[in-house]
Amino acid sequence: MTNELLIDAKGIHTYYDASHILRGIDFSVARGETIGLMGRNGMGKSTLLKSIMGLVKPRSGSMTIVGKPMLGRAPYEISQLGIAYVPEGRGIFGNLSVVENLKMAARPGTCGQRDWTYERVLETFPRLKERLGHGGQQLSGGEQQMLTIGRALMTNPDVLILDEATEGLAPLIAREIWRICQLVRETGISSVIVDKNWKHVTQITDRNIILVKGEVVFAGSSAELRAQPELLTQYLGV
Repeated sequence: MTNELLIDAKGIHTYYDASHILRGIDFSVARGETIGLMGRNGMGKSTLLKSIMGLVKPRSGSMTIVGKPMLGRAPYEISQLGIAYVPEGRGIFGNLSVVENLKMAARPGTCGQRDWTYERVLETFPRLKERLGHGGQQLSGGEQQMLTIGRALMTNPDVLILDEATEGLAPLIAREIWRICQLVRETGISSVIVDKNWKHVTQITDRNIILVKGEVVFAGSSAELRAQPELLTQYLGV
């Protein structure tokens, strides 16, 4: 794995009005690295992802994406640098068909790569293949999650960010999402995964970060985290 940092955020402070949510967070993603972002609800995980994506503007700190200063820039500018975001709640276009949702996102990656084609996405998500003419709102929650991940992959990203990867999904569908996460990792795309199932997360991540009240309380390898079950109890309540 190379040490090239695709995302390098330092000292991020983000507020919602007067509420100080992120308190000086450092967060980086290297090329080819898979990172688990953990913490109980309301600890700042989604706010950190939104701060990276430009959906929320931090008050202070710095952030580079592929070496370019991008703190507080517009989401489309950040996305153009190869960062794909699958938000909590999925955000698909309910009035568009599965085909339209996928094809509207298709574009080569930052190095011109076209590894993820329409055909490859359907091969990876056979369930979507059976639903091509369905509108987004006609899909089950699991199918919508597959569609939103498939759509993100159609942009041929360098980093895939998954917020609440398997939240609310049936175990069978969740297993399918974990298979996809593993596949994405094997193709060399970096990813950031937020999910409550730490066992599954640590099986595919290189590093994990735990947030408590907007601060990093643990940053280390999956092996280090699994070796400290007391941290899991203290910070994740498992």
